[in-house]
Order: sequence, then structure tokens, then C-alpha cells
Amino acid sequence: MARPDFPRTVTEFQARFATEEACRAYLAASRWPEGYRCPLCQHASAFELPRRFLWQCKACGHQTSVTAGTVLHRTRTPLREWFWAAYLVTSHTPGMSALQLQRQLGIARYETAWTMLHKLRRAMLRPQREPLHGEIEVDEMYIGREEGLRSGRQVGKNRALVVGAVEVRGKGSGRVRLQVVPDASGPTLTTFVCANVSPGATIRVQGDPENASKILPRVHRVFSDLKTWLRGTHRGVDKKHLAAYVNEFTFRFNRRHSPMAAFQSLLGLIGAHSPTTYKMLYGSESTTTSVGFGTDAVGGPSWRASP
Repeated sequence: MARPDFPRTVTEFQARFATEEACRAYLAASRWPEGYRCPLCQHASAFELPRRFLWQCKACGHQTSVTAGTVLHRTRTPLREWFWAAYLVTSHTPGMSALQLQRQLGIARYETAWTMLHKLRRAMLRPQREPLHGEIEVDEMYIGREEGLRSGRQVGKNRALVVGAVEVRGKGSGRVRLQVVPDASGPTLTTFVCANVSPGATIRVQGDPENASKILPRVHRVFSDLKTWLRGTHRGVDKKHLAAYVNEFTFRFNRRHSPMAAFQSLLGLIGAHSPTTYKMLYGSESTTTSVGFGTDAVGGPSWRASP
């Protein structure tokens, strides 16, 4: 069974998701495109309990909701607001900052909008993604400035290192993979390439930084777009959350030709991730497997991406 189709226009979106019931049904179809599966015993048949918005497994009796065990676990925010947030962040060309989302949806607290966007960003990292293939450009860049560093290859307190890989598609670019990394050592970069590039692919790298942007134009164009996006849409950034924003940029870039389909894809991925804890969003641990820091500062130091 295929995933449900997606709205093509704002008018269609408004009409289609006017009620909580409509949103709940669509989210269920996106989470279980092959049909309901009990999260405990994997049985494929359940009783629907419409008054409580639950499904009860016919085999083991386990009860679950469409958001239980997902990024939206125990959310108190109406699904209609979640749908609007997902729609805006995927279809709006420059993306959506927390302040913009707060204003667009009339959310009372900035922190609520920030948390919603970060939970959606966590869902944007697809588990077991298909690796890049063919001819690949690979390089790294620094984001942020830091005075007094003894070496241009030092990360420092107020700047980050991002490694990227882009598929060569004629004169254009295919898919991209980006990740915040702690250093530019051989083992770190090799691990990134092995995790994101298929065996047999041709890797283009360049050791001379002065000529890298000419020899590797696609990956450096992506780096430039990332910095422009961070400066334009997200004015101030908090170091420890950058990995989440890099994941959003990657998700949106790889779906730049089908932004409306990206909305449905994001709703499907919501069920592929476990609940997001307070510590994941506000503490020192990253919400993804990569090491890094992010934007729309809520606590912690803020900085601006350097040109």
C-alpha cells in the first residue's frame, strides 16, 4: 500500500486538514502505509477506539495512539498546528524560523515554536538512507569565526566544521549529505564517506583550499547556500544545535524539486524516530548521531555564520 497523496496548494491543504480528525487519519496513513502494526507484537489487526483516539491490538490488547512512541509523543499541541508547522517548514522556500512560525500560527510562546521545529528537524534524518552513488564531490568548510586560533584547521569554541558530499549530475548537483564533525582528520572524514557513499563511487577531493571551490564547485555551492540560509532565515544560532539545522538543510535540498511531497515525507518519518526528550533538545547531547550545534538560540551563546 502506498503512502497517501499530498496537497498541491495552500487552498487544498486548508480544506483537507481543517479538523483534528482529518489530521489524525492522514498521520496514521503516513505512519502505517502498509496498514496498522502493533508496536509490541507486530500484529496487523486492531480495534479502533474513536472516542479516545486509540487503536487496541486484537492479539495482545496493547493500546496506542498515532503519536505514541514517535517524535510527537505526548504532545499537547493540536495536530492541526503540527501539520501547519510541517507544511510551512517543508514548502516555504527559505525555510521557517521559530519566530516566523510563532507569528504565522499565533503561538503564545516562542519556546513552543522552537521546540516544535526542532522535533520536526529530528524527524528529517531518514534512518537507513540510500547512500550517494556515481561521481561525488567531497570537502569540508568552517562556519563561524574565532579569533586567536593558532591553526586555520582548528575548530575552536565559536566555529564548527561541516563535511559535505554531493552527487555530480552533469553540470548540476544530485543529492547531498552534510554532517557536523569534530575535526578534519583522516579517520573522521573516512568514516563520513563510508557511511554516506556507496562502494565503487568515484570521490573527488581537493587538498588545496584556494582552488577547492573551482575544482569542487557543486559541494562549495551547497556550502554557500547553507551559510546564506543560516544568516538569512536563522539570524542567531546556538552551537550545540547546528547538527539539527544541517539535517533540515539536507532534507530540504534533496527535495527541492518536490517541496509539497516533502510535507508527506516528513509526516511519514515522524513515526520512524523515538520520542524526543527535554535533554535532547535543551541539554548538551545531540538529537542526532552527528556531533554539532544549531540555530534559533534558546539558551546558550549565539553566533552568526561568517561570509
